[in-house]
Amino acid sequence: MGALMPSHLSTVLEERIQGFLPNENPLVMPPSELWESPPPDRRPTFAQRMMPLRRAFILSGAAVLTLAGSTEMYEVLQVGGVTFLEGMILALYALLFAWIAFSFLSALAGFAVLLFRAKETLHIQPDGCLPAVLSRNAILLPTYNEDPHQIMARLRAIHESVAETGAGAQFDWYVLSDTTNPEIWITEEKCFLQLRRDCDDARLFYRHRADNIARKSGNISDWVTRFGGRYDHMIILDADSLMTGDTIVRLTAAMEKHPNVALIQTLPIVVNARTLFARLQQFAGRLYGPLIAAGIAWWHGSEGNYWGHNAIIRVQAFAHHAGLPELRGRKPFGGHILSHDFIEAALMRRAGWGIHMAPTLGGSFEESPPSLLDFAARDRRWCQGNLQHLAVLPASGLHWISRLHLMTGIGSYLTAPLWLLFLVLGILISLQAQFVRPEYFPKGFSLFPAWPAQDPVLAAWVFGGTVGLLLLPKILAFLLLLTQNRSRRQFGGGLRTFIGIIVETLLSALIAPIMMVFQSTAVIEILLGNDAGWQVQRRDDGAVPRRELYRRYALPTVLGVGMGASAYAISLPLTLWMSPVVLGLLLAIPIGLATSTRSEPGRLLATPEEIHPPRILIRAREFAATPGDASGNPLFELRADKDLRKHHLDSIAIHSPRIRGQVNAQLAVARAKIDDARYFEEAVGYLTPAETVAVLNHGPTLERLLEIDTDNSQMAG
Repeated sequence: MGALMPSHLSTVLEERIQGFLPNENPLVMPPSELWESPPPDRRPTFAQRMMPLRRAFILSGAAVLTLAGSTEMYEVLQVGGVTFLEGMILALYALLFAWIAFSFLSALAGFAVLLFRAKETLHIQPDGCLPAVLSRNAILLPTYNEDPHQIMARLRAIHESVAETGAGAQFDWYVLSDTTNPEIWITEEKCFLQLRRDCDDARLFYRHRADNIARKSGNISDWVTRFGGRYDHMIILDADSLMTGDTIVRLTAAMEKHPNVALIQTLPIVVNARTLFARLQQFAGRLYGPLIAAGIAWWHGSEGNYWGHNAIIRVQAFAHHAGLPELRGRKPFGGHILSHDFIEAALMRRAGWGIHMAPTLGGSFEESPPSLLDFAARDRRWCQGNLQHLAVLPASGLHWISRLHLMTGIGSYLTAPLWLLFLVLGILISLQAQFVRPEYFPKGFSLFPAWPAQDPVLAAWVFGGTVGLLLLPKILAFLLLLTQNRSRRQFGGGLRTFIGIIVETLLSALIAPIMMVFQSTAVIEILLGNDAGWQVQRRDDGAVPRRELYRRYALPTVLGVGMGASAYAISLPLTLWMSPVVLGLLLAIPIGLATSTRSEPGRLLATPEEIHPPRILIRAREFAATPGDASGNPLFELRADKDLRKHHLDSIAIHSPRIRGQVNAQLAVARAKIDDARYFEEAVGYLTPAETVAVLNHGPTLERLLEIDTDNSQMAG
């Protein structure tokens, strides 16, 4: 259905902008004050009368299950009295079981919502006629040292999909680069110019930041303060994101329909898995993810969360309330906030704006890290960002659900060292019972001896119940699939899906102890003050050098040897009891190698998007398969391509002028080297990558370098 065109868009449609960027339209975005909450400027107007009952069901249900599980564990340990170590075991079990029970009840709620097709709090119709879009919107793609050809291919597929809806005139497109690699930077500009030619659209823009302060959050806020005044909404993508035009239009129309909503988060589905590890993530996310997301949305309501991408945001609400302060203290806890999305959602909700999730909308995709090591590297950064939330947790005026989001994010990483401590204490208790002579007749009057023992039969029941709660969401997801004929066929049938669940569960059980060690190590490193930095996310086929593989998996392997030897020294039953954890740790290297190798799509672990890929995935692959120009030295590229040089010089000319007295050391050294060179090739050879970046950011120096005579045979003689 064609979209109506408001009059305030006419000037934009008449503009044919030749440079990388439009004229700026600034919007003030002050840092939020965490300890003085502003008065709300919006009140949710949608009905949430049942929300207190829903939340009571989740929280009270989790409390009841935790009490029941902890009581059973106490019965296991209390035979002969509870020692200090056993008391610690009981406390840890209660915390960890509460986490499991909480997740289980959310999944149970999601099962009921999807089974009975309950209407969501913020209902967005996933099919039917497309609504008209009247607002002005921007689609933002932040990138940091990513493959330019790949990201432009994805953006072109999204652009094409939006154009097919007839609402293309209501959307502008921005590639927001924080790239620091000079070769990738200039290749981005080349690929962007080609993208603009291919799309024949002057609403495609490119901006490169010379100083990438505050990482992704700083990248977005820089755009808001320079161009945000022009737009009603912005849709945030990641470098690996894909969203259909249908989904983008429906999200935008929903924001127009609900003026008190600041953010709507979609459920991104993992696609394009190329390794066994990525395929496990893809299968699990596609099968279990909708169930979990539906449960979360059911009881979160307008106090939802933001995952940093594949979401639409009201620009004014974001600018006025989501400016992030710099945390006090040194890194890793101080400085710029890494996991910005949770905080931005909490701050907008604090001001009265609604934050929603649309779990059943569809048309939203992302990719998974290709290997367990890549997943752990990303997880390390998220771990640091989530632990930073300890400083934000007591902020003034936050909704209690927003605080719960922060605590959940923190807990998702603290549970790993708690599980590890739980296992170690279990071994210590067994060692104590095996090698420390018990005191059968303690001091004081006693008719019977004190037997230091636990109840093994009851312990087995407790273990089985805990594992059952972990597995039940998967069973519920499978049962739900059996009721959905179309989805079941798209997965390849019920039997194939069931076998896939078994394979995924077994492999995930082996991977879980390895991730427990990685996350525990990350928490310890962060507590010791080690900063994760800003690493580039790998998105290739997952191949890891053998030396790196052995080095990174050495600690889990050694820990597995220690745990296995300790358990065997105590008893064979204890060894069998701990075998799932010990086996995963002992096999860390083979598991890491097997899961990071390339895995061709097959019938097992297949997903609907793999069997019947949607059009946007097909188009993105076709665009990515088109060979791009080979990348070379960026300075040679600019010297050879006059059009590229003009656009680059125009884009850096608008940077803020240098403050007198402040000298860029890299630029100063680069200028001295350029002055000392006899010809262009020699000058380029003198420059380091950092100096090249400095030259690329400074127009006069770059022009002087590009005008130097080239080498020739007379000079060589």
